[in-house]
Amino acid sequence: MHHRFLNRTPSLPPGPAAARWGLAVLTAINLFNYLDRWIVAALVESLKKSDLALDDFQLGLLATGFIVVYTLTSPLFGILGDRGSRPRLLALGVGLWSVATALAGRAQGFVSLFLARSAVGIGEAAYGTISPGLLADYYPKSRRGRVFAVFFVAIPVGSALGYVVGGLIDHRWGWRAAFYVAGLPGLLLALMALSLPDPPRGSQDEEGIVPALPPPSTRQVYRDLFRNTPYILTVLGYAAYTFAIGGLAFWAPAFLERMRGVPKSQATVEFGAIIVVTGLVGTFAGGWLGDALLKRWKEAYLWVSGVATLLAVPAAFLALASPRRAVYLPAIVVTEILLFASTGPVNSAIVNVVSPGERASAVALSIFAMHILGDVPSPPLIGALSQASDLARALLVVPVAIAVAGAVWTWAAWRGERAAGGRP
Repeated sequence: MHHRFLNRTPSLPPGPAAARWGLAVLTAINLFNYLDRWIVAALVESLKKSDLALDDFQLGLLATGFIVVYTLTSPLFGILGDRGSRPRLLALGVGLWSVATALAGRAQGFVSLFLARSAVGIGEAAYGTISPGLLADYYPKSRRGRVFAVFFVAIPVGSALGYVVGGLIDHRWGWRAAFYVAGLPGLLLALMALSLPDPPRGSQDEEGIVPALPPPSTRQVYRDLFRNTPYILTVLGYAAYTFAIGGLAFWAPAFLERMRGVPKSQATVEFGAIIVVTGLVGTFAGGWLGDALLKRWKEAYLWVSGVATLLAVPAAFLALASPRRAVYLPAIVVTEILLFASTGPVNSAIVNVVSPGERASAVALSIFAMHILGDVPSPPLIGALSQASDLARALLVVPVAIAVAGAVWTWAAWRGERAAGGRP
């Protein structure tokens, strides 16, 4: 008997128009993914002062609950994504997270809000694990840096919209309305996901299409991934990077309001505007540079990610340590540009270093590792450190994590170049 999501007869590789449609829909979903994910950050101070009366540690747990569920369910969707109908799984995931987000607006206390935000992770696990591999089957390897730059530019735009929309709706109608506005449009995107092409796995790779039968066992897939040293190093760097950006993104608006005296509505809108501009510049620059350097260096994607991230360390320290607006604001801009430069290249590196038939599982395992080691602990840890001292001191763990990420990626790039003997 066939499972309802099983895809025994994949279609032909999509033409240019179908590939562009797939990229457009997946990018739109990714935008709402991050709008939904970061809307809580815009509501932190309102939730703290609301009838729910949440403290900083509980506020940090709202981010962690979502990430824990997202992380734990990703391996399941990774296996299904390597075997089943990817558009159907995507539609299921988008629909689930949209309903859960809207339900957060009905919360009557910490527990109900925590459960609603945690349930969002089930839906996003389906989307997050499947989309990168699907894009890799829409476009050849030589174009993936730019394609992933388009796809991942939805991160800064969606995150910024989370801050801006959340802040504006909260200011006018309250925090409950902000959750409704963030969640309900996703139901339309779920229907659009059903229209996506589902090409043969590996159809854009030199290795050729992955046979539909027999699929490798789950144990074999994960055994291969754990033995893939370039993949493991890339993911470990990603975990440190995610620790940094997860903690920074969640607490930055509260930091600007609480420690720098920026008015609440200005803090969310100002930080959101910075994220949009720096995200567009950094993400497109990183994707373009990675593709351009790939002709010369085999590990170009990792070189771009590692070097850009190391350069972000001193800027991040200045952004958090200096009380002068003329110093910390430009430093935030520089930090964000350099951090966003790695988003396209590092995800290209992950899908390129594994076989086509393992891509959803590889992305799932990377999601598991980078969140369990990254933004699962960072928001509540920073919240706990903030309660012990203050938010400015607590956030100084961020530059340390950025340095670790850059060092791991740079070492992985150097190691890969040595193993390849300088071949592109």
